Amino acid sequence: MSGTRRRSSRAAATALASSPWLLVATGVVVMVVLLVVALTASRGREPETARPADLPATMALPDLPSSPPSRAPVALPAPGAPQLTPPRSDPPPGPTPSGRPASSAAGRDTRPESAPPPPSPVTGRYRVMEAWDDGFIGEVLLANAAAGPRPWTVRLVPPAGSRVASSWVEGAPQGTSRMSDGVFTYTSGVDLDGGASVALRFHLEHTGENTRLSGCTVDGAACAGL
Repeated sequence: MSGTRRRSSRAAATALASSPWLLVATGVVVMVVLLVVALTASRGREPETARPADLPATMALPDLPSSPPSRAPVALPAPGAPQLTPPRSDPPPGPTPSGRPASSAAGRDTRPESAPPPPSPVTGRYRVMEAWDDGFIGEVLLANAAAGPRPWTVRLVPPAGSRVASSWVEGAPQGTSRMSDGVFTYTSGVDLDGGASVALRFHLEHTGENTRLSGCTVDGAACAGL
């Protein structure tokens, strides 16, 4: 009996040794069976996944119109001719008492006009001191009626055919003189004291016998004695 078993074991071993692919196939089958058993066991132990809580019922949305709402047509004003501003009928500016044209209402100057300066307290009186054939000596006597000292300016217009040869202030510091456009101008060198007087004298050369000046002013006011 034992001898028979030994012979069959040897025969099996000899068969396996002669056929190695049979051994490999047997091993593969065993591994597949073990893998299937392992997967089945792991699935049996896997806890049941928790089911999510029931979701709230969906809210019913209002039915939307299938077509866009109609828009009422808007009446637009018909295009017309542009409105033109009628031309202004303002009268043209005319001369004002001061000699300047009056400004229009849009560009009217609302600043008050400056008052004319008060008359100078320095006045003058003209006289001829000495005359001869080809000239004469004239004088403008200046007087200051103010309480304080004042400057002064004398303007002379010699007669036709005459010219001012020289000029000077008698007994006082000299001023400045110039001739321009036939007008002789003399400006004081020092102010004239209040209540005082001084004489401006000049030598005129001429070809005739006229010793009357064509013009004489002191600070814009006409000289007396002409």
